[in-house]
Amino acid sequence: MNITSFLLYCFIVTFTPGPTNIVILSTVHSIGTKKAMEYTYGATIAFGLLLMISAMLNTILMEVIPMILMVMQLIGSFYIFYLAYQIFKADTSKPAENQNGTFMSGFLMQFLNPKVVLFTMTVIPSFIMPYYTEVPAVAMSVLVITFIGFLAFITWVLCGTIFKAFLLKHDKIVNIVMAIFLAYSGVMIWM
Repeated sequence: MNITSFLLYCFIVTFTPGPTNIVILSTVHSIGTKKAMEYTYGATIAFGLLLMISAMLNTILMEVIPMILMVMQLIGSFYIFYLAYQIFKADTSKPAENQNGTFMSGFLMQFLNPKVVLFTMTVIPSFIMPYYTEVPAVAMSVLVITFIGFLAFITWVLCGTIFKAFLLKHDKIVNIVMAIFLAYSGVMIWM
């Protein structure tokens, strides 16, 4: 196994902007770091669970992956557009009433995030299974990948926290830009 390619793939996919990372940044901006961390914990656990499911059902998923991906693309795109709309219309001048930065929302987001679903369905069969099929090796790989994902989520929380004053000063512009990026993610699912 080429460990460098594996790690680069994991870091690039998890650290680059995607629906979960943008929602984390938006949550820090609108609700605060504590809620963003709660969301991050849910997202991380779901990310690890998706990796475990992929590892366990690798052969079955490969046979039905086209159907799963189409359904996930459709559901995921609509959900991402909904999130983009919510971020676009968010009014940060008022206290946050909508507590969408919860553990459960972070957890559920991962199952509707096509970027995450596609990543978890490809990383195990592409980088791990050709070289390691023993349960301890696959389990260790799942833990390592989950930890890399958690590091990515934490990085977005930290960036949001560090730049919070700037984000709040330019809140409407920031919301519009984040909504556009999120909508772009929804469109790119179909490209």
